[in-house]
Amino acid sequence: MAKNKKKTDKGQSRWKREQVPVGKVFVSASFNNTLVTVTDEKGGALNWGSAGRSGFKGTRKATPYAATSAVESVIRRAKEDFGLKNVDVYLKGPGPGRDAALRAIKSVGLRMNLIADVTPMPHNGPRARKKRRV
Repeated sequence: MAKNKKKTDKGQSRWKREQVPVGKVFVSASFNNTLVTVTDEKGGALNWGSAGRSGFKGTRKATPYAATSAVESVIRRAKEDFGLKNVDVYLKGPGPGRDAALRAIKSVGLRMNLIADVTPMPHNGPRARKKRRV
């Protein structure tokens, strides 16, 4: 039978969450939205969110304010649920939410050990168009 089916007192959670003091925050900032994922050190997702999930629609998702509110909500939940204290931040993309995400992480009170830009950059790019003949 299943081991984890236990009777618990009222008000207690059935599942005990382990504490994760050190984690990673991945911020993907496109021109249309900002996605945030909080993981543990091995890469297992703890929490995620986006500007769209925070209630912004249309062009308002692409604003720094939307990115700030998305990052704050995700980080606060991860901090409360898992006891997050130190994070490594990985930024990807050219969107307006990049700097806003860093400010939001700082304002929540997490210590940033590392800030890395992991935006994919082509080394040679696609083949050029053929020469125009006049």
